Amino acid sequence: MTARPPGPRRRGRIVVAIGAVLMALGVLSGLLVAWLDVRGEAPVRQGHGTAPRPSPSRVSQATLERGAYLARAGNCMGCHTVPGGAAYAGGRGIDTPFGAVVSTNITPDARTGIGAWSADEFWRALHHGRSKDGRLLYPAFPYPSFTRMDRADADALYAFLGSVPAALRENDAHRLRFPYGTQAALAVWRALYFRPGGFEPDARRSAEWNRGRYLVQGPGHCAACHAARDALGGTGPRTEFAGGPMPDGGWYAPSLASPREAGLQHWPREEIVRLLGSGVSEHGAVSGPMAEVVFGSLQHLTREDLGAMATYLAAIPEQDAPTTRDADAAAAAPAAAVALERGGSLYARHCASCHGDQGQGAPGRIPALAGNRAVTLPAHRNLVQIVRHGGFLPATQGNPRPFGMPPYGQVLGNDDIAAVLTFVRQSWGNAAPAVSPLDVLRVE
Repeated sequence: MTARPPGPRRRGRIVVAIGAVLMALGVLSGLLVAWLDVRGEAPVRQGHGTAPRPSPSRVSQATLERGAYLARAGNCMGCHTVPGGAAYAGGRGIDTPFGAVVSTNITPDARTGIGAWSADEFWRALHHGRSKDGRLLYPAFPYPSFTRMDRADADALYAFLGSVPAALRENDAHRLRFPYGTQAALAVWRALYFRPGGFEPDARRSAEWNRGRYLVQGPGHCAACHAARDALGGTGPRTEFAGGPMPDGGWYAPSLASPREAGLQHWPREEIVRLLGSGVSEHGAVSGPMAEVVFGSLQHLTREDLGAMATYLAAIPEQDAPTTRDADAAAAAPAAAVALERGGSLYARHCASCHGDQGQGAPGRIPALAGNRAVTLPAHRNLVQIVRHGGFLPATQGNPRPFGMPPYGQVLGNDDIAAVLTFVRQSWGNAAPAVSPLDVLRVE
């Protein structure tokens, strides 16, 4: 028996009910925003706009240099600059499951940038996630991490941004689906997942470990990519480094807690420093979004800070990522012989000349595929992206002329990509789940 669609009267009642629910949510969220202010954010508004931005000529050179260093550590230019655009003038769209958030102009232009912001207002944005006018900011601006930065570093960053050339560029509107683009939705999200905080050193740990933790959890905001997120985009202490799909859905950020993914717990300290600073090491290399981070940020940090980050990252408690555990059973079943034969033929034609007949690569130039944990990740999307669009290491001082892999998206279809990736993931001792044409199709 086929159910009839609801009639006009019933549809009207449904619309009214939905409207009532949304109105109730609006009232509750308004009360929630007020409660958030009372809880500890309102005092920041005192003195709102009373401290004018100092002239860069009156700021010490040491402060400007410290601010410039922190801007590099946080890779501020990476999000707040579009290719070919003025530095820090915003306009870059950041895709999320809820729509696109567009980065803002943070140059000292008084009308379209932050030239009229005071140091207190800038601190409030970093520490509390509120704009100059008090509006809640979207967590695509990673204030859940920046809230751990200390005030002196925030003031130095504020001073540096006041010294960059002002750019007159209007801020573009965000492109978020309803209700995610509302202040009410942000208030609910913050009540669930965000508390303004700070950095408290662990007296049981070394000064180097504490410095590394500050950089990783604060200005470096590594969890912005490497955290596992729930359906509302929220994270928690136990999922901070558990890995998961990138906000744009195109790449997978592997777990920093799992040695089977991107965990560095068993790496020599110097190899971690080399990977962070140059993008390559004896144990692996970076690609995709991480290559951008190394190029724009990590390669500019001091060796001491890279060493501190290495010490902290190597001490993250080991924990298998959920995707790794779920894939073990699938990896135990080899692909059909016909799929492996087709993949082997494609590999011999397109890949073996660089990566070797046995996936051995070329040390120092071309990464090996045999035993490469980037190849055997349960999540296959990174491999699909590299085959389609190419794989390129960052050009760094430690690796100024990196080798790159050309894109094959114009040569191989989804069936071909699935076959060759399945072959690579199940050859030379590798044991990872097969990749289907539908898996490839689903990668954006």
